[in-house]
Amino acid sequence: MQQADFDSTFDEKVRIFSHDYLKCCNYISGFDSHKHGFTKRLYSKLISTSQLLEDFLDFHGAKNNSNWYLYREFTASVRHLSIASYSYKHISNRLVFYDLVNTESFEKEGEITFDFLTSSIMKMAPIILDEAKHLNIPIPDDTFKPAYFPTIPTDEMLDYNIDDKDKDQQKKHIVKIASEFLSIAGNFDQLGFYEPYSMEEILTIVPDKINEVEIRRFEMLAHNLQSSFDTYVIHGGFRFGNRRLKQLRGYISVVFHLLQMIGRLLHFYERHLYEAGYKNIYKKVQDRLASLIDTSTLLDRIINYGLYYVCHFLMTGKALARDILNENIERSSITVGIPVKLGFHSRPSLLVAKIVQHYGGQVELCIKSDRFDASSVLDIQWAGGKIQNENINKVTFEGDTRALKDIEMLASVNYGEDTMGKGVPLPEELNYLR
Repeated sequence: MQQADFDSTFDEKVRIFSHDYLKCCNYISGFDSHKHGFTKRLYSKLISTSQLLEDFLDFHGAKNNSNWYLYREFTASVRHLSIASYSYKHISNRLVFYDLVNTESFEKEGEITFDFLTSSIMKMAPIILDEAKHLNIPIPDDTFKPAYFPTIPTDEMLDYNIDDKDKDQQKKHIVKIASEFLSIAGNFDQLGFYEPYSMEEILTIVPDKINEVEIRRFEMLAHNLQSSFDTYVIHGGFRFGNRRLKQLRGYISVVFHLLQMIGRLLHFYERHLYEAGYKNIYKKVQDRLASLIDTSTLLDRIINYGLYYVCHFLMTGKALARDILNENIERSSITVGIPVKLGFHSRPSLLVAKIVQHYGGQVELCIKSDRFDASSVLDIQWAGGKIQNENINKVTFEGDTRALKDIEMLASVNYGEDTMGKGVPLPEELNYLR
């Protein structure tokens, strides 16, 4: 038996690796509108074929060849835009099952984003075909038929005959997931995307403050949260079972897939549009891409659609996560001394509040019949005034056992200060307070 020819020429292999990719471009070039043509199956085909071609071109040094650099950059651009579009399509298909409230504006902005992504790919498709011809790569004679790229949804649903109600919904896992959701929301809240940014403002934060690395970090946290939920809380789908838990899963999912999309678009902007490098060929190719893909619109969609709604869904999901957390936490109480000499002034009040905020569960500082929110510095200081007026030397904290354990540890070192009010080292277990 004759050995297969693994040593084909570059020209032969670039034809093979370009074939299905160019066939997709041929198909897209015939679109009058994106409304029905772009499906998850088409994006999947674009992603896989462009990935293979990009890897082939990179292996052979296309990044450093003036003849092949443009073809390689178009290939990478199609891949990144298709991955981002796939994430959007996933959200769009699943939104009805996420059980989120007031999504009208989100859906409208999503359509604007989708229009931009698909129109960008449509603009690129004929240019890619021209560049292939310029490189003497044969264009496939045939093209795909629309039936090859059907949409995912149909009019039928399979019978729901695996009940997930008996899934081991251990409270410790529910508590951990709800706490981590609140932690992600708190960290993301510092970025402050509550209203549209002007282009001038966007250019001051991208990529210095908002960049692929930063967003990928949040994406991984959200992905881990979704994985933990599916492994330890609910295995089944969205249709039945505990609606509140599945609604929390909806908030986690929409945030995760938005972050996927944003991360990919930031990568595309930073790698292909932001800095062209010092060589003239890089600048020429960047300008060519920018003439097809409007950079300002790309940045606007990243910030004023993607990040805005990540922040929106994290903030609107906080109340649900907190309710679920407080329904499932283990509760207890501790009685500890007050800070010696100076009482609950700023430093000890802040440290106690940070402990409670760290875990997210409810904790109250109790003085006789009065109860104060231990996550609030102001509430603790109000309690401190009552403690001083009534000459009280011990107080009770009630609520989340996890937080109480750390408050007890903090109290054992006089709330992190000496009798003169100067800071003292905290136990290693409380390093998160630093």
